[in-house]
This record gives sequence, structure tokens and C-alpha cells, in this order.
Amino acid sequence: MSQQMRVIEITKAGDPSVLKPATRSVPDPKYGDVLIKIAFAGVNRPDALQRAGLYNPPPTASDLPGLEASGTIVRVGEGVSNLKEGDAVCALLPGGGYAEYATTPAAHCLPVPKGVSLKEAACLPETYFTVWSNVFQRGGLQAGERFLVHGGSSGIGTTAIQLASVFGARVFATAGSQAKCDACSALGAEVALNYKDQDFVEVMRQECGANLILDMVGGSYIDRNIKALADDGRLVQIAFLQGPKAEINFAQMMTRRLTLTGSTLRPQSDLAKARIADSLKETVWPLLDAGRIHPVMDSTFALEDADQAHMRMESSTHIGKIVLEI
Repeated sequence: MSQQMRVIEITKAGDPSVLKPATRSVPDPKYGDVLIKIAFAGVNRPDALQRAGLYNPPPTASDLPGLEASGTIVRVGEGVSNLKEGDAVCALLPGGGYAEYATTPAAHCLPVPKGVSLKEAACLPETYFTVWSNVFQRGGLQAGERFLVHGGSSGIGTTAIQLASVFGARVFATAGSQAKCDACSALGAEVALNYKDQDFVEVMRQECGANLILDMVGGSYIDRNIKALADDGRLVQIAFLQGPKAEINFAQMMTRRLTLTGSTLRPQSDLAKARIADSLKETVWPLLDAGRIHPVMDSTFALEDADQAHMRMESSTHIGKIVLEI
């Protein structure tokens, strides 16, 4: 195996043009880690935030972007007993996915589901870890509840719609075009709203409010989300495309018994992520194996064209996940 690998570096904070090909040494797996020869790497919003200088990686993580990948294990570190060289996996990464090789804790690896290609498998970890931990573990979504997901045609959105539907929730989604709304409906959304000409607050009020809302917009949506919630409803925040600040009336939390919460995945401990992986393997991976849910793909770019992949993502014209082929 070569000791050098192709990577994409962030040369400075800025637009997609700051992503440049480079060569680095192949990393060595530490205790409990595995080294993966990457086939495909997922492209996600946190990658763009890191590129723009707005989302620094943890001190122990690679400075290279890339939080999920699929490929083959080529080396195992000490203390790893559940995986071996040659195993095909998809994995949540602490960073470093825009490269030919990356290390990650073995406990953050999951098997490639039956009937799922390596390209599709690269779309699973970041979105499924995020949706499962926020919608079901933190948000407590139950069968029969009314669930509103913003950005329904995104990687997070397409995953949330499918999982919520298969577990029996009534799913409402917002998106920015008729084509995106149609995609949401095809995945199981009972109602898909074009936010450009429909008011999700009014629609949800007509339905007696949302029991749970998953939001990645923030800004002006924060107050509107609170108005769209049913009494005892929960708002889970996972990103802030419009910004993290808003003026809201907190008295509504008391009088209507609302819960406002949220999380980010990357800063959580290795143990917390391992527990999410275990829960996914037990509860969600059988659904993927059976073909009841599936990753939604938008486009594939070569590693060296990572800048184009970021431009595609930031154009917000995509439906589903974007991947880099290594």
C-alpha cells in the first residue's frame, strides 16, 4: 500500500475555489481505530461551513473536510476485534473524508446494507446518525404524531421523511420547488409545501399543530416554528442557514409546555456516537437491508472536483445526497 494519498485541502477560508488537491501521508489507525480505503465520500453542509471558516474541526480530528465515507478496511488498530481487513463498511468520520484513506473509531463503522452500493452507502452515516439521534432519540417521535421537516429534499430531509413514515408518523415537509415537493411526496410525505407560496404555520395550525419539527433554517423560522407547534410540541434545531439569532416569546414555552432543543453531531464524544451507531444497527439497518428505506442520490463528482460538488450543494438545487468518487 502506498504511503502517500491524494486529498483535498482547505487552503484558506473562503468559497469553493479554496478547495485544492494535495498529497499527504496515509494516516495510521490509533487504538480502537480502523484505516479505510475510501471508495466514496459524502458531501455535507458542515463541510461547506468548515471551508468557509465557520466550523472548526475538533482538536484531535483531521483538518481535511469529509464526515462520512464508504470503502474497505485495510488496517485495524490495536483493540479492534469486531472488524477485519477486507470488510466493506460505511463510517462516520471525525474528518478527513476528502482523501483516499481515513481513520475512524471502529465503533463508528456500520456494514454496507444488502442491495446498497458503496456509492449509496457513503450517503448513510452523517444523515442517519443525525436524523436518528435528533428526531427519534432527542425528539421522541412516535407513531401517529404530526412531524414537520424543513428542507425535505435535502439529504437530511429525504432521510427524515422515510424514517418517520416507516415508523408511522404523519409527515409534512417544506421544499423550494414543485419538483422537490414531488420528491418529498414520493418518499412518504403526506403534505409537501412549497415554502415560496405556502405558509407552513397556517397549514400546521389547520392540522392542530406539529408535535415535532426538525429545522435546519433558523433565523425567522424559529418564531414561526414555535407558532406551528401543537401544545406539548418539540422543536429540534440542527443547523442555522438563516442564522442562530431570533426574538421569541418564551412565555409560550411555559403556557403551551413546549420543548426547544437541538444538537450537533461532530463535537459529541466517541462513546455517544458509538451508541447511536449501535441503535442504528439494531433498529434501522434491517429496514435498509429489506429495501424499505433507501438513500436518495443527487450527483457524483470526482475527488478533484470537490469545488464543483460544493457549488452544487450551495446552489440548493440538489435533491438528495452528493458524493465524491475517490
